[in-house]
Amino acid sequence: IDGIDEKGADSMEVKIKVMVNFSVSDSSMEDALAEYDELTVEGLIEQIVDKAIACDEITVKVVEGPNNLEELDKLHG
Repeated sequence: IDGIDEKGADSMEVKIKVMVNFSVSDSSMEDALAEYDELTVEGLIEQIVDKAIACDEITVKVVEGPNNLEELDKLHG
């Protein structure tokens, strides 16, 4: 949001778009997702980034790979 900050200087919103690729073992992912009911990979990444830099808005989208425990289980048949 454009505006004036506490010091009276003009401030502008900065949008940043990134792509992150990472690998995780099946057991680690299963443990992390099982610890919190209904947690998704998207939700996990949103929480990590938001807590680190307090974003005004954040959108995360998994474009490849499982996003939740149900999708992970389907990979194993």
